[in-house]
Amino acid sequence: MSLPADLHMHTPLCRHATGEPVEYARHALELGLTEIGFSDHSPMPRDDFDDWRMRNDQLDEYVAKVRLAQAEFPQLTIRLALEVDYLPGHEDWIRELATRHPWDYFIGSVHYVSDSWDIDNPAKLSEWKKRDAFEVWQAYFERLTLAAESRLFEIIGHADLPKKFGIRPQQDCTPLYEKFLDAAARAGCSMELNTAGLRKDCREIYPGRDLLRLAFQKGVPITFGSDAHAPAEVGMNLAEAVALARSEGYTETCRFRQRQREAAWL
Repeated sequence: MSLPADLHMHTPLCRHATGEPVEYARHALELGLTEIGFSDHSPMPRDDFDDWRMRNDQLDEYVAKVRLAQAEFPQLTIRLALEVDYLPGHEDWIRELATRHPWDYFIGSVHYVSDSWDIDNPAKLSEWKKRDAFEVWQAYFERLTLAAESRLFEIIGHADLPKKFGIRPQQDCTPLYEKFLDAAARAGCSMELNTAGLRKDCREIYPGRDLLRLAFQKGVPITFGSDAHAPAEVGMNLAEAVALARSEGYTETCRFRQRQREAAWL
């Protein structure tokens, strides 16, 4: 079984990953992958915003690291991208980032449901005890919907991230999913199947089957990503993600070059 492009991986510049891009690329070739994409956490306007992303003055260094991997492994297609946090009011910053280098795609992700709470941060797990789970999921999907509507991203990342620690609301989240997916469909934005969820407490690919089934029904295209933070995680569980996608009807995935989408068979 040939594996799809792995379009979500990080570098040590984000301060919580190990291994250089050349090491990720080497492992991708060993697995038989033909295409990967680096999408490390983009800088924020303030370098002290949090401690899990590159600084502004490291963006050129990041690009240089990816270019080195491209030069060392010309037989492997390596895309240059960013994972960019969507926060309301930061749209101009994202547009400015887009002008700095010839990116192949942006992954739009929501980690923050407020300016101070990144819901997937283990150091802030206690915050969940102070809030109703459904209200958190609701706030998260409201921002995810805005991210899709913004048309600033080619891919929406780990679409049901709030389940990371296994905390799920008792209420039906289908209306939240549908509003987000309708926005993604209108914007022509794809959604990734992110296998990192299998390595978290939720033990499930992002997104889960219910959300993915709705995405197929609404015609939302998909991509795949390991969300690798170490070379050994490149391509991890992509076969399971492909099987999940096929079981819900998908026969195609997406690739991106200079922010233009191309279809590829699964």
